[in-house]
Amino acid sequence: MPKKLKIVSIASEVDPYSKTGGLGDVARSLPKSLTRLGNKVIIITPFYKKFIDRKAHKLEKIYSDVSLHIDKKNEVKVAYYRAELMPDLEVYFVSNDKYFSRRKNLYGSSHENARFYLFDVAALKLISLLKFKADIIHCHDWHAGLIPYLKKTRFKKSQTLAKAATVYTIHNMVFQMGQAWWEVPLKKKDKGIKGLPLFHDPNIEYINFAKRGILEADVINTVSETYAEEILNKSFGQDLHRVLKNRKHKLFGVVNGIDYKDFNPKNDPSIYKNYDHKNIKRKKENKKYIQKLFKLPVNEDVPILCSTSRIAFQKGFDLILKIIYQLMRFDLQIIIIGSGDKNYIKELKKVAKKYPEKLAIIPSHEKNQKYETQVYAGSDLLLLPSHYEPCGINQMKSFRYGCVPIVRNTGGLSDTVINFEPGSKKGNGFTFKDYNEKELLIAITRALETFKYKKVWRDLACRGMKPSFSWELPAKKYIQLYKKAIKFKKENGK
Repeated sequence: MPKKLKIVSIASEVDPYSKTGGLGDVARSLPKSLTRLGNKVIIITPFYKKFIDRKAHKLEKIYSDVSLHIDKKNEVKVAYYRAELMPDLEVYFVSNDKYFSRRKNLYGSSHENARFYLFDVAALKLISLLKFKADIIHCHDWHAGLIPYLKKTRFKKSQTLAKAATVYTIHNMVFQMGQAWWEVPLKKKDKGIKGLPLFHDPNIEYINFAKRGILEADVINTVSETYAEEILNKSFGQDLHRVLKNRKHKLFGVVNGIDYKDFNPKNDPSIYKNYDHKNIKRKKENKKYIQKLFKLPVNEDVPILCSTSRIAFQKGFDLILKIIYQLMRFDLQIIIIGSGDKNYIKELKKVAKKYPEKLAIIPSHEKNQKYETQVYAGSDLLLLPSHYEPCGINQMKSFRYGCVPIVRNTGGLSDTVINFEPGSKKGNGFTFKDYNEKELLIAITRALETFKYKKVWRDLACRGMKPSFSWELPAKKYIQLYKKAIKFKKENGK
């Protein structure tokens, strides 16, 4: 029997407690899959009091007024709560009213670095309090980026933490700290080699958490194999490509998955009519349902394109807006559900007002989250022409519901979407290479032409529903990654 691991997963958001995007999905689903494989996992995340319903999620307080010695001059008190995500998988919450309980939004304060510096110290303190002798401390994205550094410095004498190797996962290289890294003055840029400023020193806001995570972790990974290669280049590396090149031997890529129990059209309670690849004809009933729901003409023969991502430059919305009026001339309907760039949304709403029978714009907020799978279930195509995409989870969800993706060949989209070839009938979606509106329009036109051939389309949609994008395989790959981290730690003698 292979040795089962003790793992701590640390993230700034964990669905269903808190979520703004794919990070919340990963921070929930990966620990669940690791637990199902027999490993002992605990999760640590902040307690956002105005965001998390303590009673609904059955949070219990386990520690009150714990003193954290952030540095030699600063001490902050925190409390800790506990809940159960699933049997044998506990989630622990770091509570501090000043830093995590005053805002309605998870992020966006003027002292983000201070908030997550406190969180990182509190997470390591909690592991010590629990006497949880972890083999692996898995740090997700920049918010947990200081943990590998703090483990080697502030907590270097901790016997509980001594044997733990650290893994730092880059979910998106653009986000490296609590502010835009490119707006930091050159003189203030963090080289990652000096000690940290005092907690209340304004310079704490210039510390680059992601850079420190890359420099200090035993293993670094991204959320797809292609993105791991892309970030070694200047255009994708967001000014950290040189640091990453120096640590290329420690850099790996693992494509995310989705939880197939949560995203299953066969038993999804949110959708109008349940179905699977064996009775995909029922998908038409879901199509009629969302057409009525979003006040579009009911017609099962009209292809529906949907978008369920953030409305942002990263997701290719500048390209979509460049061709939107051309698309309105086609026989199609488009449903866009999301929040993001106000200028993009303003322009899209203008178009929707002019073409209400062809374009529906739905703001994305908590009560509208149920629409996501309803839209996948009723739509024929997913539009995701990303400028860059570390992994992308939307296309995996859309596959599950027989909604065929149109994507650009980048990052995790390259690893999951294979271009459809009419001659060989191979492929599961429609892709284009160069980031420009002409190539996107050609990819959409190819998809719309293919849609006219009903049997070909049905086979294409079913093909996407069958392959496994569940978390089981990525979780097994993470186990191998963890073993590499343990090996590297031993070799370095730290």
